[in-house]
Amino acid sequence: MSHYHAVKLVRRPEKALDASLFEKVSLPIPEPAEGQLLVRQSHMSLDPAMIGWMSADTESYIPPVALGEVMRSSGVGEVVASRHPDFAVGERVMGMFGWTQYALSSGAGITKIDAALPAEMVLSVLALPGLTATQGLLRLGKPKAGETLVVTGAAGSVGSLVGQLAKAEGLRVIGVVGSEDKAQWVVDTLGFDGAINYKTDDLAAKLAELTPNGVDLFFENTGGPIQQHIFGRMNAHGRIIVCGLIADYLSDTPAPGPSWLNIIKKRLTIQGFTMPDHWHEIPELIATLLPYVQSGKLQYRAHVLEGLDAAMEGLPLLVNGGNQGKLMVAL
Repeated sequence: MSHYHAVKLVRRPEKALDASLFEKVSLPIPEPAEGQLLVRQSHMSLDPAMIGWMSADTESYIPPVALGEVMRSSGVGEVVASRHPDFAVGERVMGMFGWTQYALSSGAGITKIDAALPAEMVLSVLALPGLTATQGLLRLGKPKAGETLVVTGAAGSVGSLVGQLAKAEGLRVIGVVGSEDKAQWVVDTLGFDGAINYKTDDLAAKLAELTPNGVDLFFENTGGPIQQHIFGRMNAHGRIIVCGLIADYLSDTPAPGPSWLNIIKKRLTIQGFTMPDHWHEIPELIATLLPYVQSGKLQYRAHVLEGLDAAMEGLPLLVNGGNQGKLMVAL
């Protein structure tokens, strides 16, 4: 019987992420039962949300990955065996397959994708990053032409798409990034109106310079000291969309939030959201996103690691900002 490799989570992260949290195992390739399909995964996504999925927090929006289970992640693959009426051998699909070369599925949560689309584009734009950006910005943020948006993690997989979608809707867009290379990329290539390097800039001064008319929309991906400054520049009836706080994911004590006084004074709306609440809306979200893709309004860059083992070493790049674009693994 042929075998494949998968990676299981065996320890919870504490202060750092490293390969000691995982175990690579060899498993027999299964045969699908009635109503199942077998997918051979070609590319799997590494996303900041995975850090939260690895924690022991049972009160989060999704149950943690149990110790001894295959690490959770989304990916792209090909159906190689099927006893499911809706999926045929050879079809290309994306779904939550995990850190594994092969995945057995009932078909729940699996979406068919055009075989002609590059896997890098699918995971960078049409998978979790694009769905998150579409739901968070367009459905919750309700951007209006002429408004000013500030997005943190602006060179990341979600932030870069949020900014481009906002530009397509006629907003002024300011991105917060962690390097000069990333600042140059979001401005010169993606068309943002300005960028703030949170590691080197005078945050208050730079933010004031780039948002002379205040901030109407704040898309929060990271947390960190810049958060307080952006919150302080919110306009009346501004909207804050909270997608992630990666600066606090491995912290024993999360940073204190801003005073609620400004929420009252400025009549702000603050909305947290996570994509598992919207899995059933994926077809509609893709339909909303596709016109932007087809019109060439969304660009991306992928940071591709090679081989299943690379996932264990590559995950820390999401915390230290070492990735240059959407992080993924080619199997």
